[in-house]
Amino acid sequence: MRLLLVRHGETPSNVHHLLDTKVPGPALTPLGEAQAAALPEALAGEDIEALYASTLLRTRLTAAPLAAARGLEVIVRDGIREVSAGDLEMLPGESAEGREYMRTIFGWAAGDTAPRIPGGESGEEALARYDAVVAEAAASGAGTVAMVSHGAAIRLWTSTRADNVDVAFAAARPLGNTGVVVLEGSPSDGWKALSWEGATVEPAGEAGPAGEPVDTAG
Repeated sequence: MRLLLVRHGETPSNVHHLLDTKVPGPALTPLGEAQAAALPEALAGEDIEALYASTLLRTRLTAAPLAAARGLEVIVRDGIREVSAGDLEMLPGESAEGREYMRTIFGWAAGDTAPRIPGGESGEEALARYDAVVAEAAASGAGTVAMVSHGAAIRLWTSTRADNVDVAFAAARPLGNTGVVVLEGSPSDGWKALSWEGATVEPAGEAGPAGEPVDTAG
């Protein structure tokens, strides 16, 4: 299966760099609406057969123009929502507490999935729910699936499940709004990332510049 993981369009909380993960969450800004409207053209070369979005309003609004253009139903699943910020909800991402959110998530990606975001979920829980939706999509038989999801969740799942993406790579590359990660594979055979926001993904460990592994949730 070819899997397109798409971050949603810009929200007011993105503008103000806040950890905003609760359902239903905010709508899109005018720029976010324009980003969503541009997705059908940006993904014109993809033969998308199924389209998923999380339970947060921003992903469903982002998916709507693509769904209309392709004549697809948006399949809404809670499993691909953002990693819960728990007690850190609505704190600035650049605060000490906000930075702890991304440090914990990348700790999960490095293999220590037991720690829990204060008042939130563990890595085991976050990955299990995301895995379940990907497995559902794979079992559907669709050749290409797009999932409109969230920045931290996409980076966590990709750096954990793709054989050629490590923590350093994902930590150095925050996804922009409507940024796309393209993967291929299956739950049984594993996954390989083909591109990250349009750039070809090199094998893990070969092209991973250092970077600050912190950005706001969304």
